[in-house]
Amino acid sequence: STDGGRNLSLDSIPMGLPMSDPSAWATAMNNLGMAPMGMTGQPLLPDFDPALGMMTGIPPINPMMPGLGIVPPPIPPDMPAVKEIIHCKSCTLFPPNPHLPPPATRERPPGCKTVFVGGLPENGTEQIIMEVFEQCGEVIAIRKSKKNFCHIRFAEEFMVDKALYLSGYRIRLGSSTDKKDTGRLHVDFAQARDDLYEWECKQRMLAREERHRRRMAEERFRPPSPPPVVHYSDHECSVVAEKLKDDTKFSEAIQTLLTWIERGEVNRRTANNFYSMIQSANSHIRRLVNEKAAHEKEMEEAKEKFKLALSGILVQFEQIVAVYHSASKQKAWDHFTKAQRKNISVWCKQAEEIRNIHNDELMGIRREEEMEMSDEEIEDPSEMKETEESALVSQVEALKEENDSLRWQLDAYRNEVELLKQEQGKASRDEDTTKEQQMKLLQQALQGMQKHLLKVQEEYKKREAELEKVKEDKLKIETLLENLKEQESSVPRACACSQERECPVEKTLSNSPVKSEREVLLVGIISTFLHVHPFGASIEYICSYLQRLDSKICTAEVEVLMRRLHNTFRQELSGVGASLEKRWKFCGFDGLKMT
Repeated sequence: STDGGRNLSLDSIPMGLPMSDPSAWATAMNNLGMAPMGMTGQPLLPDFDPALGMMTGIPPINPMMPGLGIVPPPIPPDMPAVKEIIHCKSCTLFPPNPHLPPPATRERPPGCKTVFVGGLPENGTEQIIMEVFEQCGEVIAIRKSKKNFCHIRFAEEFMVDKALYLSGYRIRLGSSTDKKDTGRLHVDFAQARDDLYEWECKQRMLAREERHRRRMAEERFRPPSPPPVVHYSDHECSVVAEKLKDDTKFSEAIQTLLTWIERGEVNRRTANNFYSMIQSANSHIRRLVNEKAAHEKEMEEAKEKFKLALSGILVQFEQIVAVYHSASKQKAWDHFTKAQRKNISVWCKQAEEIRNIHNDELMGIRREEEMEMSDEEIEDPSEMKETEESALVSQVEALKEENDSLRWQLDAYRNEVELLKQEQGKASRDEDTTKEQQMKLLQQALQGMQKHLLKVQEEYKKREAELEKVKEDKLKIETLLENLKEQESSVPRACACSQERECPVEKTLSNSPVKSEREVLLVGIISTFLHVHPFGASIEYICSYLQRLDSKICTAEVEVLMRRLHNTFRQELSGVGASLEKRWKFCGFDGLKMT
């Protein structure tokens, strides 16, 4: 139909149309200095004279006119393009006035392959339009309107530029001068949805290619992803445990162990395996410390080597500077020229500056070594700890560990209770009774663990209080020992006393159970020690404490002294069966009332 668009293939285009009217194409070839050839390769005009360059009776044509397979030579920029008359089979195209401005066009839409052609003759048909515009390229469709205009869609975008060349031409059908057979062509860009869709598809394809190219480039420079961590099993656990013992595979194995722990693979069944792997990881610390020590040793050796080399360089610098100074003396200086003297003085100054820099560097290294040696010499004085204090500290640490283990068990019981609660809602009604029993048992166990935890915490607080008391008593004993030492130092001064005073003292000492001043000191120290231990202490415990003060004290001497003072010390039996033990207690306050 005339109004609807139609698609034209290459076979439907009349390729032999220029053969019926060879004048236009022959004129173009004549202007180019070429023999006119038909589509079959035969010469159109056998009497063509290339030397003449022109054929009589045929007007010249613009070489820029698009044709079938004709590629005109480029036109110099200073030469204006002159439009010529175009003769077709059914019509003739007359060029516009060259002095008029070029026809206006709209902005070119993206991917434009469609042109608007206005000013067509009223009697123009699609065949005539095809005859005129098929010379610009392959025509895909023509949509003609009843109002003397049409839209032409080409196969490629560059064909639109060739069609715009015909804008402004006056068209005449045949040799008629009727108004309905003439018109003035106006060719302009047209905005078509098909062109825009194809252009967008092409842009998306280019964007996909660009993204693919960028992705390939990123993947080429991206580091390889780490291998996936295998799932936990007994076999894999043994493999990882062996790798943890190998220095070369330790990093891979420790990463696998960390992933397993974070995944929650640790349970009651696998706890021992994980503990052995953690123990292997802990033993690797020793190897790391040894490796660090080896590197530090290498660094110290390198520092020493650098210091020796630097000192040798400084010696050579000193020798060079000495040469410069000797050359600067009057004896040798007068024999040099002015330029030589200038160079020698500059060299001497430079050598002195470099020598001073290296000397400062060497002195800085030595200063650092001296500071390190002084830091090593300063050591904190180590304080001796008493046996009871160490025992209490060890007991406190054991209680802490027991407390932590109980907390972990309590958390485990709580987690199991929560899991059972979650499973209780999902399970069937038949299993409700058994789960309730399990819940009750777990709750009872939980309550027992809480009670035990409270007892351990109370005992822990008591031990801490006892530890503080021991520390306070230790300070008191130290002050008492200092006072006793001062008294012992003052004993020799009392030798100047008269014999009249000595006799009563000796009589009282001979009558009392305490024979000497040393035994008095022992009684005081033992009384203080047993006062700190209200539940009593064994004779070995007491002697171990006294031997720290004086290594010459023996157990038998102390026991005989304590037996003589039955109003001050009392021996009791504590324990049952195999744990029966003799303990000495301080009873001086009761004995004071009795005496």
